[in-house]
Amino acid sequence: MEEREGEVRWDGLCSRDAATRAAALDNIGQAVLRRSETIAPVAAVPPTRAADGLLVPAARDGLSEVLARLLMLSKRCPFPDVREKSEAILGRVQELGIRIPRPLGHGPSRFIPEKETIQVGNEDAMMHALFADSFATLGRLDNVTLVMVFHPQYLESFLKTQHYLLQMDGPLPLHYRHYIGIMAAARHQCSYLVNLHVNDFLHVGGDPKWLNGLENAPQKLQNLGELNKMLAHRPWLITKEHIEQLLKTEENSWSLAELIHAVVLLTHYHSLASFTFGCGISPEIDCEGGHTFRPPSVSNYCICDITNGYHGVDDIHASPTASVPVSSTESVCEVEALMEKMKQLQECRDEEEASQEEMATRFEREKRESMFVCSSEDEESAATRDVSRHFEDTSYGYKDFSRHGMHVPTFRVQDYSWEDHGYSLVNRLYPDVGQLLDEKFHIAYNLTYNTMAMHKDVDTSMLRRAIWNYIHCMFGIRYDDYDYGEINQLLDRSFKVYIKTVVCTPEKTTKRMYDSFWRQFEHSEKVHVNLLLVEARMQAELLYALRAITRYMT
Repeated sequence: MEEREGEVRWDGLCSRDAATRAAALDNIGQAVLRRSETIAPVAAVPPTRAADGLLVPAARDGLSEVLARLLMLSKRCPFPDVREKSEAILGRVQELGIRIPRPLGHGPSRFIPEKETIQVGNEDAMMHALFADSFATLGRLDNVTLVMVFHPQYLESFLKTQHYLLQMDGPLPLHYRHYIGIMAAARHQCSYLVNLHVNDFLHVGGDPKWLNGLENAPQKLQNLGELNKMLAHRPWLITKEHIEQLLKTEENSWSLAELIHAVVLLTHYHSLASFTFGCGISPEIDCEGGHTFRPPSVSNYCICDITNGYHGVDDIHASPTASVPVSSTESVCEVEALMEKMKQLQECRDEEEASQEEMATRFEREKRESMFVCSSEDEESAATRDVSRHFEDTSYGYKDFSRHGMHVPTFRVQDYSWEDHGYSLVNRLYPDVGQLLDEKFHIAYNLTYNTMAMHKDVDTSMLRRAIWNYIHCMFGIRYDDYDYGEINQLLDRSFKVYIKTVVCTPEKTTKRMYDSFWRQFEHSEKVHVNLLLVEARMQAELLYALRAITRYMT
């Protein structure tokens, strides 16, 4: 494609070579200033008036998008030279009398105060290496990464897997991969992920017409809509007939390898939507809702921001009603009580073991009770732009098992497990991905710092297993060797509400739900919970899809 004169090229900024970045920054600076000078009212607006907000908007010739990206780089690039030069270019543009953007909100998460997250520029050597890898691969350091970095070991595995799925050799072309990501994220109205992948889809040469709705995409991708829908909301309904339909539809058929790639992408983005809502991930600075060109006022927003709905983002940390009020004594008691229950359960385990019949009964009871766990609040979910055009049947959502007389048989892990069946199937049809997923599942499940709130040297394995198994129980998946009676002992109602919402209907997650469980625990521990939710959900979806594929093949 021929390069337009004055076009801003960002490629060189991802280089690890300082000289290459410096050359790229010089070119970007020149291109931006050339554009700015064509609309700058230098004579009309004296520089001293800039503080009054009497600057011209930068909407012409795509300049506002370029300035938003420079703002993002000035705050979120792991390379200090890029941060400083981006800020300097924005300063020069402002001197020309053009309004520059400012960030909206407070940091990468609406749920976690910015001062408690890792600040770009203050990270340690290991985190900096992860940030540099992420930036070099994606051309950005996104808010998901900035929250996941509470757990660097997991983040490294996550980024490696995501990079392989999206950018390395594989059965599907690059634009299909991003479009499937859009389809998956849209099932939960996750505009954060949709926006990111719309940009990536166009960047790798995707046809913009496909973005007008699924009916504008190739029939082959449209055929994937039904599987996307069931995987996201009711994976227990997937049968080998659904798989056969995709593999045998003549000219629009999928190969087995392509289908495995698509299934892994769909499950990856369904579960990443859970993480995005579960941790209250803010819009990216350069995306819609992440910045404004409105000038700040004394109270940090002007009337224009309020009418555009921006006040909620800026106020969320300041509002005393946003959190659940609770005394510190009550919270400390909550932690002590949980530790005491863990100790008692361990003692009971050592003394007696329930019969197989009793274990089965406890599973069925927990599965049945999980149907009635729902939030009593009727809060609105985080505002999202309409993303329904990316999928069909918007009314199709999560449904509990036995409602409306529908019976779903229990999925016994002893009959079909990730370790014994799913792993080898994925690895055979999409080499190395089974290994990457297996590593990611194990890191999330086994990750521990042996702490609980203010307590050190605590064995948290019982609690981690209860969380993982409760999620699988909601999907009808049973481990014969687990006593499901432990779940009710270890997970209280507010925690169950949060888990079920984040896993099954993540778009309905609220800050109040996040604040109301484990009130004395660190934010890093709540993010750790979300990693367990992400991986347990992904594995549950994969088990149903891979079992159906195995049945089709045999």
